[in-house]
Amino acid sequence: MSGMWMYAQDSGYTSGQSLAGFTVEAADGAIGHVDRQQDQPGMQHLVVDTGIWVFGKSILIPAGTVTRIDTEAQTVTVPVTQEEIKAAPRFTTDSETADHDYLSTVGDYYVSLRHPLAP
Repeated sequence: MSGMWMYAQDSGYTSGQSLAGFTVEAADGAIGHVDRQQDQPGMQHLVVDTGIWVFGKSILIPAGTVTRIDTEAQTVTVPVTQEEIKAAPRFTTDSETADHDYLSTVGDYYVSLRHPLAP
């Protein structure tokens, strides 16, 4: 699971880089902007404010889901759809960012999108 919680080497992420305010682009359109991030090794993730798009909720996206960071355009790209993000486990409180069970559930969800199990 730890790979899901670290930026890929080719994502464009630079250690210590602030992504706050960057627009998050899903495969089929923008989903919101980065509200805050966690850079603790092995637990890196973004908290994304979706505005009214997902009923005013924030979502947690593991850093390993990020495929591209464009510093000039201030965008973060993830290879999932808006519907897949809407279906992700709900993020409700910051305390969840330290809850290993919650992080495991979120990580497993995004991994399943990359490698769906065959029936």
